[in-house]
Parts: sequence; structure tokens; C-alpha cells
Amino acid sequence: MTEQQQVSDDGVMTRIGQAMMLLHGGDREEARNRFGELWEQIGPDGDPLHRCTLAHCMADVQDDPDAELAWDLRALLAAEGLDEERVAAHDSSVALRALYPSLHLNLAADYVKLQRPDAARTHLDRARAASDALEHDGYGNGVRAAIERLEVRLRAR
Repeated sequence: MTEQQQVSDDGVMTRIGQAMMLLHGGDREEARNRFGELWEQIGPDGDPLHRCTLAHCMADVQDDPDAELAWDLRALLAAEGLDEERVAAHDSSVALRALYPSLHLNLAADYVKLQRPDAARTHLDRARAASDALEHDGYGNGVRAAIERLEVRLRAR
């Protein structure tokens, strides 16, 4: 990655982080607006890491379950265009394979909301299979716990 790409990367990822802070602070609409502006700037052919991260976040601010699913599918598609070197250039502690459990978990949750249990089960199984790549830290343990909670919800249906 060139120095100019690194500066651009830091700027985009910083702006995504700022919008996430708005979301966590309760300003869902402003977070959605900022994510939307960033998406317009990045474009459909932009850096796959930026598209994956942004689409993953944009899904969280959708009111419509179909729109949430569409954004989560965009995130998965962008992740498929990533390679380990690109992910490591942004954060050397993150492995590409560690993204997939969360991406599939979100898709499973989307399909539960849309009352499509077979699709939910498919992605929940993929999330569980990919969870071996997660560290045993707060993030990894949180994703594994969310997989278990969704499993219980699916069994109860």
C-alpha cells in the first residue's frame, strides 16, 4: 500500500468510526446519513475493505429488514474481494478469515427477521464453521455468544 493509500485508508476508516460513534450514541439517522455519504464517495468499485466495513455498518442502521439484508450481502461480496495483505495493511491483528463469522451471523439474523429459517440456518452454520478463526478475546467471544443466542432462537421457532 502506498503512503497516499494509507492516508486515504486512515481517513475513510476514521470517518466510518466517527459515524459508528454517532450510532452507538443513539443518533441512528445521522450515522445513516454519514454512511450514505461515504458510500457515494467510495463507490461500487472502491477499496473492498472500505466497502465491506461500510456495508457491514450500513446494515446496522437500516429500518427495513430487506434493506438490511441487501447491505449485509454487499459486505459479504466485498469481503470476497479482499486478500490477507489488504486487511493486514489496515490492522495487522485482524485476519481476513475472522471477518466471516460476523458477516454470516448478520446474514443469518437478517433471514430470521425475514422469516426465512432455511437461509438463516445456512448462514448460521457458515458463521459457526468460520468461528474457529476467531481469537479468544472480547470480540471473538462476543461473536460466538451471538451465534449461540441465534441458534437458540432458531430452535425455538
